[in-house]
Formats: sequence, structure tokens, C-alpha cells
Amino acid sequence: MKKVVTFGEIMLRLAPPGFLRFSQANNFDVVYGGGESNVAVSLANYGVPVDFVTRLPKNDIGECALMEMRKRGVGVDKIIYGGDRLGIYFLETGAVSRGSKVVYDRAHSAMSEIESGMIDWDAVFKGVEWFHWTGITPAISQGAADVCLEAVKAASEKGITISTDLNYRAKLWKYGGDREAIMTELTSYCDIILGNEEDAEMHFGIKPEGISVQTQGHDVKAEAFLSVCKQMMEKFPRAKKVITTLRGSISASHNTWAGVLYDGKKMYETRQYQITDIVDRVGGGDSFMGGLIYGLLKYPKDDQNALDFAVAASCLKHTIKGDANLVTVPEVEKLMGGDASGRVAR
Repeated sequence: MKKVVTFGEIMLRLAPPGFLRFSQANNFDVVYGGGESNVAVSLANYGVPVDFVTRLPKNDIGECALMEMRKRGVGVDKIIYGGDRLGIYFLETGAVSRGSKVVYDRAHSAMSEIESGMIDWDAVFKGVEWFHWTGITPAISQGAADVCLEAVKAASEKGITISTDLNYRAKLWKYGGDREAIMTELTSYCDIILGNEEDAEMHFGIKPEGISVQTQGHDVKAEAFLSVCKQMMEKFPRAKKVITTLRGSISASHNTWAGVLYDGKKMYETRQYQITDIVDRVGGGDSFMGGLIYGLLKYPKDDQNALDFAVAASCLKHTIKGDANLVTVPEVEKLMGGDASGRVAR
């Protein structure tokens, strides 16, 4: 299997146990995760050689994040060190009609203070076939955006496949960077683009026909996003595939989940899953991306199978506490085959 590199920030996640509110918490559950590290963990679970690249503080907390990646089989030897702290985010898990809530504490983190020239991308990309970044990284700081641009340029020069998850985050982009200009330049290097309707609208002003972010519900039709995919390909001619996740939020505990893929000629669509009694939806998009990269590497001439794998993998993620998707290929393939019984395997 071809080697993959992901680049971004890993954070300390602190969450009240169960469904407690912040004001009720006397302690927090500890998890380490982030968009690109979550993708790396998924790929490692599927047997794909993968390195995660970031900047960590040289202290005990940074070491804990490193150990979490190492424990999951992710390569960490390209990680660099510096700065004083690991970024933190606090998660309050919602239920039924109360949505989940995130509070960031990542200012002046080691990754936010990264600068151009700190990473030797020639060394990082030796023997690598695929590079993945997300829209979260350039939202952290101008330095992170600059280093991300270094990465995509270096990967492009080496003929490496480049993918992105656009991942618009309203609570980031606070440093004054021109979001549309930065994201447009970075995305122009990408072969594979994943994003939902909000990502496309907020980053590029691209809107689906017949539906808006505000009116999206659980009756979303895949056909409504064909126009988004076409507009994205017109804006980014290097892109070979544009993929959209279709999440219908019936409540915080019950979502519908599906996906579409457009290759410039044909639109592929998956079945719609009913995800009831959600355990943890954080990292759902990352688990989709991890499944998609695996699927496109495993089935390079079967986009439908790759897309089906991605949706099934991310459906299972909603049953797992924490940021990362800790499932195996056989478990995903079992759900793809229609077995959603959840029977005990013995």
C-alpha cells in the first residue's frame, strides 16, 4: 500500500463525562486528536503506512500526544519540536435537542507558532504517494498557512496526490488572514477535494442549487449538490474528484449520513444511513476522509466502492468515543455488506 502523510495540529481534548454540561463537571475525560491526526489513525488501522507531521512542545503533554499516535501505529519521526504548549479544546457533548459545544484554547500553541522553513518537506515526502491537509491548519495562524503552502507546493513538484478536507471552522480564522484567498491558493493544488455545502459557501461563496445551509434538514437530496461539485471543478481545474458528505441533523442524537462523489463526468451516491443514539460525532468527517483515502488507494478504478467504504467507516465512527475512528477493514466491509445488526462476534 502506498505511503500517506498528513499535516496539522493535534490537541488535548477535555470533555465532561457522558452528557454533562461544563458547569456540572468536576473532572474531564482526556483524549488526543485533531483533523489530520484522526485521518492518520484511520489509515493506520486499515494497514496503510502513514506519517503524521506537526509541531509539538517538548514537555510531558506533548509527549502524551506523541505516544497516542505511536500507539495507533502512526509514524511520528517527522514531527518537529518547539513552543511551550499543546493546543486544547473543550467538548460538551450534546443530546437530543441540545447540540454539542466546543471551546478552543489553542492560542500560542506550538503548532500555531510554526514558521516557514522549520520542516524539511523533501525529507518528509521521500517515498510518499499521498499528502493530506485540512482547512483547519491554515485557520490556526498565518505561519501555519504559510507552512501548509510550502507543503502543497513541495508535494505538487514531486507528483504526489494531494487531498484536502475543507473543514470550515467559524471559531477559527481570527488572526486576520484572507480566508478565501488563502484557501483558494491552497486548494488549487489539490487532486481530491472533500467538503460539505457550508465549507464551499464559506470558503468560496459556492452555493448548492435549491437548498441553503440554513434550510438543510434530513431530506437533503444528493442531486442538490451536483451544482456545488461542478462549480468546484470549474474553480479548481486540477481536481479529479470532488466529494460531499450529506449529514441530516434530525437531533444531536440522530443523524442521517451519506455521501456523493463527482469525477467530472458522473456523480456517485451512497445509501443513506440512519445513525441513531450517537455516541460521539466529533471526527465523523475525518473518519470519512480516512476511509475515502483508503478506498481510493485500494480501489483506484472503483469510485463507488471507495465512496461506500468511506461512508460506512464514518457511520461506525459515530459509535466510538473519542476523536479517532478505531475500526478495522473487516468491520467496515461488514456494514457495507448490509449487516448492521451489531450482534456479538464470538
